[in-house]
Amino acid sequence: MTDVRTIDYHTAGEPFRIVREGLPPIPGDTVAERFATAVGAGGAPTAPRRGPLDDVRRLLVREPRGHSGMYGCFVIPADDEGAHFGALFWHKDGYSTACGHGTMALGAWAVDEGIVAAPADGSVQVRVDVPSGRVAATVHRAGGRTTGVTFRNVPARVTARGVRVSTGAGPVDAALVHAGACYASVPAAALGLTVDRATLPRLVAAGQEIRSALAGHPGSLDPARPHLSGVYGVVFHEELPRRPEGPVQRNVTVFADGQFDRSPCGSGTSARLALLAADGLLAPDEVLRHESIAGTVFTGRALPATGPGTVTETTGRSFRTGEHRFVLDPHDELPEGFLP
Repeated sequence: MTDVRTIDYHTAGEPFRIVREGLPPIPGDTVAERFATAVGAGGAPTAPRRGPLDDVRRLLVREPRGHSGMYGCFVIPADDEGAHFGALFWHKDGYSTACGHGTMALGAWAVDEGIVAAPADGSVQVRVDVPSGRVAATVHRAGGRTTGVTFRNVPARVTARGVRVSTGAGPVDAALVHAGACYASVPAAALGLTVDRATLPRLVAAGQEIRSALAGHPGSLDPARPHLSGVYGVVFHEELPRRPEGPVQRNVTVFADGQFDRSPCGSGTSARLALLAADGLLAPDEVLRHESIAGTVFTGRALPATGPGTVTETTGRSFRTGEHRFVLDPHDELPEGFLP
């Protein structure tokens, strides 16, 4: 009988299921190699090949044990002693190369579990190797509890602007940014929409159209690291009244095959920060207030340039929601689970 134990968190409303026990062997010497193992020979990140590891993903993300909005990771060894551990991120359609909200949850989890010692008052950095590189979660503490987590991403690069895309609501112009994964950024107003729950079905449909239309676009490719190529998500953003501290936006990120992020999206926020900084709309001493359709907030900033790309930091809050032991009876008539 399959027996898998998880610890669940949410970051700004987006779930994150952490798996450390009950995994089959995952061959590979690095996180990138283990990511290739998870995807499988001939597979794609959003269409992985079946195997023992992917059976665990399906078990945890599909109903009746999960749901179509579930997200999570497998905790694996780091590439070297410079990181505390590694992570393979997954969702209902397969695997992703980056996950900001998940990195925040992993930081909180590592401190909660005592994997990384943390002060009662102060901050500690948790370093994590992920398929896009080494990222960090700085866990902030006060009075013996975690009050926030800051996600420092790999450098973000703007690779294309003004890419015209046809949608059912008319043409829009997208910008492409690599921020651990490739994101297309589109103003919701270009579709005649605002970012809210009422318009969510239309935004999801448009996100799927845009992602499909941009498949293979040169700006989405990473020749040096092919596993990072391809548009992963579409960030629809709406401008809100600016504050003295900096710009304010509301967004929803549509990713994979029609999933949407309940949080303001950590890696998607990184992409927005890189664009705002490149356009001169976000100074190094300013902060972006990034709101989600759930009403939760990330704050983010772009650090002064010290090399290629834009290093960004995004801060939010992660909370533990449960600890679970999932089993699969060999006589279960729905061994793969299902998606509605």
